[in-house]
Amino acid sequence: MAGVAVVLISILAFLYAKTREHDASSYFENVALLRQLKQLDSRWELDVLKSRMGLNSNYDSLVDPLSDLNQLREEVHVVVASQKHFAVEALAKANSDFHGAVLEKTRLIEHFKSQNSILRNSLVFLPTAADDIQEAMKSGGEGDRVVLARAMASARKLLLDSMVYSQAPSDDKAAEIQMELEALETTKAKLPAAAAEGVGIFSAHVRTVLREQPVVNELLSRIAAVPVAARIDDLDSLLSNEQREYGSQAERYRWYLLAFATALAALFFYAAINLIRSHGVINRVNQELQRANSTLEQRVLERTDELHEAQTELVTTARRAGMAEIANNVLHNVGNVLNSVNISAGLIGSTLRDSKSPGLSNAIQLMNEHSADLGAFLTHDEKGRVLPRYLGKLVVVLATEQEIIVRELKSLTNSVDHIKDIVATQQSYAGVTSVIEAVRLPELLEDALRINATGLTRHQVTTVKEYSDVPELLLDKHLVLQILVNLIGNASQAMGSASGIPHRMTLRMDIAEFVDGRRLRIVVEDDGEGIAPQNLTRLFVHGFTTRSNGHGFGLHSCALAAREMGGTLAARSDGPGQGAVFTLELPVEIAKVLQ
Repeated sequence: MAGVAVVLISILAFLYAKTREHDASSYFENVALLRQLKQLDSRWELDVLKSRMGLNSNYDSLVDPLSDLNQLREEVHVVVASQKHFAVEALAKANSDFHGAVLEKTRLIEHFKSQNSILRNSLVFLPTAADDIQEAMKSGGEGDRVVLARAMASARKLLLDSMVYSQAPSDDKAAEIQMELEALETTKAKLPAAAAEGVGIFSAHVRTVLREQPVVNELLSRIAAVPVAARIDDLDSLLSNEQREYGSQAERYRWYLLAFATALAALFFYAAINLIRSHGVINRVNQELQRANSTLEQRVLERTDELHEAQTELVTTARRAGMAEIANNVLHNVGNVLNSVNISAGLIGSTLRDSKSPGLSNAIQLMNEHSADLGAFLTHDEKGRVLPRYLGKLVVVLATEQEIIVRELKSLTNSVDHIKDIVATQQSYAGVTSVIEAVRLPELLEDALRINATGLTRHQVTTVKEYSDVPELLLDKHLVLQILVNLIGNASQAMGSASGIPHRMTLRMDIAEFVDGRRLRIVVEDDGEGIAPQNLTRLFVHGFTTRSNGHGFGLHSCALAAREMGGTLAARSDGPGQGAVFTLELPVEIAKVLQ
């Protein structure tokens, strides 16, 4: 029922929109524009008639309405083109014909302007040319008077006939003027030079009148014949038909609107009856639900107790699993650091075993044996003479041994401290807040390399360091070191699968600017055994490993540590045998340098 109501309401909205779709104001605007166009065209026709009758001596009256007519024509074009019409093709054709008629009339008037200008110039100049002939005749000799008088009379007659011809051109009048021109040309040869020149100019203007007057009259006839008024009537008739069609359509839509509104009202009446009927059913169902609810509450309480027990058991299980995972992470990371402890302890032991300190005892003993004649012994005895040089060399060797032992003791102390830091870091998972301190990244990377020095040396790995200039950063030093030790150790093991050949590991470090701030990027790239595509998505899952002696804790703990610091740890590989790239990104803040 709701769907039917929605459909009916949609139909009513559509019908209402259709009844309001047509704006009658556009029709009346069109009609008003067409009326103005018709008035302008009528005035134009009147001016053409006046020009043909000789009442207008110039073309201004024909040109003046042209700009108004073209402007109104463009407005009608815009209004028509922006409407939706029933007779689109007929309106488009009528509008096109109307535009074509106006453009044709405009073209003919432009032609008329040029031709009429030539004609009017000749008509205006004819009296002046006749006066010039008369002036030239006055300066002629006595023997020329008869010829001059005849030429003057012929010129005056030609002037009069040309003016008459310009007002009422006819073929007979044109023939008569042509004969007079031929007679004047015959007389011209007997005239003085000045008079002959004036006659030539006068004759040229008469011929121009004979030539241009028919052309101008023909253009006026063609201008009058352009059916602008008829095209305007066609447009007016089509727009009127269109308005009637719109009126009929709107009336139909109003009837449809009334019918569907009645159907919607009937539907609402039917829905009201069903609503009253359903109210009684709902009351009865509510009573039954209340009775069922009293028993349901008891069962919910029982299930809630069961869920509390299950939740307690799950929390205990999860706590034990978390404690086991933390213990595994501690053992894994401590194992990595113990490698460095073994290296330092072994180097100290080998240095002490190979120490040159017994040689010092021997030298002291020898000096004690010759204490009575020590001066003679050192100067004359062969052993005594080499003894000072031997003691000098022995001092250098013992100093070197001491420096090695001190350095390795310091490394051993740092490794032990790092083991304590690892334990403290893992305890932070239980709620202890991480310690943020100023860290020099190159030194931290060197510490991670030193912790993995044994494996890197054993697998013939050359380390390439591409460090950007990074200032001291505020970081959780031991969490970052834990991640770096694991990544470098994994890279060393991945390259150890193909032993006997040299390998290369690249360490990159820089700071990149992102939308959310600065981020530290540390990249560990190796050319080892690579990672299969199906394993890339499972690398950081707890317990996942591809090694027979692996336990799958290292990368998982690294990912957790990176996430705890607000960063990410990602892996990329082109496949088995193509090496791997691990990228650690961490949000950082540059430490303030104390002055």
